[in-house]
Amino acid sequence: MIKKSINKQYNKDIKFVITSKLVIILFHVIRFFYKCKCINYPKEKCIFALLHAHQCGVFSCNLERKTAIMVSNSKDGEIISRAANAMGVETVRGSHQKGGAKATYELIKKIKEEDVNGAITIDGPQGPRGVVKKGIIEIAKITQVPVVPAVWWSPDITFLKFKSWDEFRFPLIGTRLVMLFGKPIYVPQECDEQETEQIRLEIEASLKTLQNDIEKNFETYWKQN
Repeated sequence: MIKKSINKQYNKDIKFVITSKLVIILFHVIRFFYKCKCINYPKEKCIFALLHAHQCGVFSCNLERKTAIMVSNSKDGEIISRAANAMGVETVRGSHQKGGAKATYELIKKIKEEDVNGAITIDGPQGPRGVVKKGIIEIAKITQVPVVPAVWWSPDITFLKFKSWDEFRFPLIGTRLVMLFGKPIYVPQECDEQETEQIRLEIEASLKTLQNDIEKNFETYWKQN
């Protein structure tokens, strides 16, 4: 059963309600007119490390395991959450600045007790862009499932890039997309501050490597069966 949005107060804002419904309709319509290929999708349960700009990637692949993504408590986050829920992706609400402890607890509980992958935008909700925050490492440490960096990209002009701090990406009709998954990164249960920083930098480096790889080899990945 799809989880209902927790921020019902937004329903009193007519402009917001119209905007969110249009976004949901747009997601439903657009997904039938673009194709996304997933490369190296992980077989084991994991936590996807995504750039904030790539969060819509979780809607694009026919994911083999349900995914629960952490979404901020902002109004923009509410729109994303409603669209995600409407498309079968579960959400937990919170960020580093607001509601983070509750959302982290909910995500940990889901990952440990259900057959669910987690997904976190590692540089959200306000950046700096591309800089990994430590929350994902703490969740991986507690759940003992690996972090899997993932990037989402297309060279097509229909892959829109917004003028926002994260350079948010969104596909339009006809976009060819590839989502590229990296190697699992394991976090030991006994992980001190120095090891945590090393893993944080490893996730950052992996995301950069994957981004360079997908931009350089997009056509090769696109032609794979």
